[in-house]
Amino acid sequence: MSDTVRVVVVDDEPMVCAHLRTILGSAGDIEVVGEAYDGAAGVEEVVRHRPDLVLMDLRMPGVDGITAIGRIAGLARPPHVVVLTTFDADQYVLRALHAGASGFLLKSTSPQDLIGLVRVAAEGHTVMSRTAATSLLATTTSRLAARDRRLACLDDLTEREREVLVCLSRGMSNAGIATTLFLSETTVKGHISRILAKTRCTNRTQAGLLAYEAGLGR
Repeated sequence: MSDTVRVVVVDDEPMVCAHLRTILGSAGDIEVVGEAYDGAAGVEEVVRHRPDLVLMDLRMPGVDGITAIGRIAGLARPPHVVVLTTFDADQYVLRALHAGASGFLLKSTSPQDLIGLVRVAAEGHTVMSRTAATSLLATTTSRLAARDRRLACLDDLTEREREVLVCLSRGMSNAGIATTLFLSETTVKGHISRILAKTRCTNRTQAGLLAYEAGLGR
């Protein structure tokens, strides 16, 4: 990387792009070399300019930010990508990180902090706005706790009920389960009723998803 950090900004709001261009342009060592208003155009700008860093919005019409991040990650020598988010419990942030983003920042980040974090991100470090990171951690912790409570319910299942649950996770019908496990359909229905009661699932689809989350039958 040269002494100047070359940045591409991707956001469907032209005013946001202009705001970021003004802020980053005030730093002598950062240059916004391109901007785009949707994910597809953003990828084209990356290919055209080969920046060090991309600031990527997530929610855009057409090709969204997550899809664009995945495409950028597939390029030869891809730039670092940092998500821009308003973070109102943004459910897409984790997906963006899995797609290849190296961090995420709030759009409300102060200009001076933004400049510093862009420099850090361009060097390959993970950057996260403190408020966003705290919110993401709280959301993730809550989800994990809920999942763990559901998985704990599996401890109450008998071996046969677990076998039936695995079949449910594979989308099998009662008749199919009966044939596979050498049971009558009436017996299968009884097992499913007890599984739903023990796991507190409202239907067989939820029970099947629970089995998948638990890694049963994989």
